[in-house]
Formats: sequence, C-alpha cells, structure tokens
Amino acid sequence: FNPTTTIAFSLAKACHARLEVFDPTGRRLAVLVDGTMGAGEHRVTWQPLSLASGVYFARLNAGGQTAVTRMVLVR
Repeated sequence: FNPTTTIAFSLAKACHARLEVFDPTGRRLAVLVDGTMGAGEHRVTWQPLSLASGVYFARLNAGGQTAVTRMVLVR
C-alpha cells in the first residue's frame, strides 16, 4: 500500500476491540482502535507518514480472539 491502507474487520457482537500496528521487531507503532465497538463490519484507515518501506503487522484483539494481518508498505 502507499500512502494509506484500510484495515477491515468484522465483530460478531459488541465488545472491546484493540487494533495495533507493529514493525517486524515487535515494536508497537500505532494504536488505531481501543474501545467498545458494535457488532458488524468496521474499517479503519492507517496513514504511516514517517515510516520506511517494509513489512508491518496489524493485530486485532476483540472478543477474546486475536487476528494478525501482514501489510507491505511500498514507497
């Protein structure tokens, strides 16, 4: 992606959700969502202005489950 990406996810029921972005070393770069969200489809836009090209990871913790997605930033 360049310069922005949209991270989409679905929640089966309303719950606390936390969506974070990490670099390959595990350093947290951003917290995009941290709060109660309703059931259904959600979309969050991320615009990494100062990051170099490379692989990054989005991790969603919600409803007792965790999902990780790999993203590639190309400048």
